[in-house]
Amino acid sequence: MKPVNKLILGAALTWISLAIVNATSAAEPAPAPAAAITNASPARTKDNVEFIIGPVYANAPELTVRDGVPVGDIKEFTMNSEDSKIYPGIARGRTGTVPYQRKVAVYIPKQYVAGTPAPFIIAQDGLGYRNSLPKALDNMIHDKRLPVMIAIMINSGGGDSKGSQRGLEYDTVSGLYTEFIETEVLPKIAKDYNLTFTTDPEGRATMGGSSGGAAAFTMGWFRPDLYRKILTYSGTYVDQQSPFNPISPQGAWGYHQYWIGASPKKPLRIWLHVSENDNGAKASEAGLHNWVLANQRMAAALKAKGYAYRYVFAENAGHTDGKVTRQTLPEALAWLWEGYTPK
Repeated sequence: MKPVNKLILGAALTWISLAIVNATSAAEPAPAPAAAITNASPARTKDNVEFIIGPVYANAPELTVRDGVPVGDIKEFTMNSEDSKIYPGIARGRTGTVPYQRKVAVYIPKQYVAGTPAPFIIAQDGLGYRNSLPKALDNMIHDKRLPVMIAIMINSGGGDSKGSQRGLEYDTVSGLYTEFIETEVLPKIAKDYNLTFTTDPEGRATMGGSSGGAAAFTMGWFRPDLYRKILTYSGTYVDQQSPFNPISPQGAWGYHQYWIGASPKKPLRIWLHVSENDNGAKASEAGLHNWVLANQRMAAALKAKGYAYRYVFAENAGHTDGKVTRQTLPEALAWLWEGYTPK
């Protein structure tokens, strides 16, 4: 495992305790400093589990196109709401069924052999990762740091916040969105592009930012038999769910408030991030809409329960900040897939 080598970006490190770590946690010996990458500030870590990065950032070298590295194919298509049995369509401020379209991009590495069950990652709000994720996969698959894997970059049905199609898909605390992916998205992609997806949950990852990150966590939480690797940027672990559900009255806030601690530990591997200036950073707890507090508590809950997790706090950065993603995405992927053996 190399969580420091890509995150630690300064010549010499001073190890400090994270402000976000639970004050009751026991101190652990600091690891040795790792080699530096120029032009960015060093990450600081206490235990190689929770990190502070920034305030200066640099793009990870894995996002640079390299000569001699095979470039995967990207197939793009559009899904129409009238073809969905699960999500016929809604829109904020409008009644009845509201048609929509969603765009999907599928990355297929050059090394993929037809008929081979492939590991894969689902990226919510996926077109936002169209430039960074394929480049990282090209380089890291070539360097054998990642398995030969497919990436499905899928957008929501549109809109934002409560009452929107995106909000319905991403902020609902249930297994419905996973059912949509499993029954309406993956079969279509497999058929149209002659792909075979692994059924091994250890070979299935899901990621996203903001509500897309909450959706990624929800996929793994409700269906760990299908997805066990989770990557979230500025995850919306707040009360954003609509319509109201008495089973989960606080929406995704309930993950760190109740469910992680009260539920049996699930076989999940989770990488999560929040920024210093993230949404609601100065909001009171009472409104259940402080992203910084929510992600801090997610990390604390995961730690207390003994989960395999990594938590990154980004100084001088905002909500789903691109400079954070461009610096951390490759190492986050490497950590998620550490120890994976295709079946």
